[in-house]
Amino acid sequence: MKVYSKKELNEYNLSLTYDDISLIPTQISRIKSRTETNTNIEFLGLNLALPIISSPMDTVTGLEMAKELERLGCIGIVNRFDSSLDNIINNQGNGDGIRAVSIALNTDEKLISKLAEKKYLICIDTANANNLEVLHKTEEIKSKYDSKIIVGNIAHGLTLSELESAGADAVRVGIGSGSVCTTSIQTGIGIGQVSSLLNVLFAREEKKLKIRIIADGGIKSPGDIAKATALGADIVMLGRMLAGTKETPGEVIKYNGQLWKKYRGSASFGVKMKNEFIEGEETMVPYRGVVKSVIDSISDGLKSTLSYMNCFNIDELKRTETFAVLSTSSYLERLPKI
Repeated sequence: MKVYSKKELNEYNLSLTYDDISLIPTQISRIKSRTETNTNIEFLGLNLALPIISSPMDTVTGLEMAKELERLGCIGIVNRFDSSLDNIINNQGNGDGIRAVSIALNTDEKLISKLAEKKYLICIDTANANNLEVLHKTEEIKSKYDSKIIVGNIAHGLTLSELESAGADAVRVGIGSGSVCTTSIQTGIGIGQVSSLLNVLFAREEKKLKIRIIADGGIKSPGDIAKATALGADIVMLGRMLAGTKETPGEVIKYNGQLWKKYRGSASFGVKMKNEFIEGEETMVPYRGVVKSVIDSISDGLKSTLSYMNCFNIDELKRTETFAVLSTSSYLERLPKI
């Protein structure tokens, strides 16, 4: 079996997803217990307990989710459709726990000014960051305000220097890999998340850029978060993994004796509410209780990864150079048999 480095994975002849690879521990670990490991990171001036940021989807991150993730040492990007967002921003002192907010290209200038005044991270929430309007909006905000800006999404690193030059501090990497995203089906656009991340990572290194990388899409488990981090992502964006929890917007629905909550893509009909081009689906996911349980599970999994990989912290994990490429049978062998 071949042990692959990041460079070799980046040069692999096929597009790879998280299910196609695995981390390989190749050293005697110095770590006695996972409690010795440290999952803290710094991201755009914020100190976090975990490399986790939530997606600005209207069924994932509202005010309640953002505040709870803040309490748990993560970041929640409040979705731009939240009806109470204006009131929170306009009332001084009532926005505690909000660190990031998403905007559209046509968001009112007064709102952007208030977001900048309160030092929120601003996420320009579009499906395609490789667009002149996104670059112009980024340049416009940066020229007026001292704000950190997240843009997205991209699947390849060729335009990375242009995004940074426009003022982007971080970029969401991933097109078509979200669990309720139909972009690849509708447009034929996108590659596997592993290949996307590595391509952007090496573009950043080659051009000596500082823009931060957000792994956005394809995350199904704590193990995928560990893989994304080991591949070099600075932080990992979650949608589906947080869906259905108590803190997500929307009511709990009882159907056939089970509790559910809505989950839908940002470009679904339920969000757009009109018959224009749809690139997202709507579904119901089982109710999962409080989000703290999900975050605790991620923390435990990531700390175990660090222990296996002989890494005391996230920076050491990001320097991982030992990966396997899995056959279909190898992947299936690793799944629980119940």
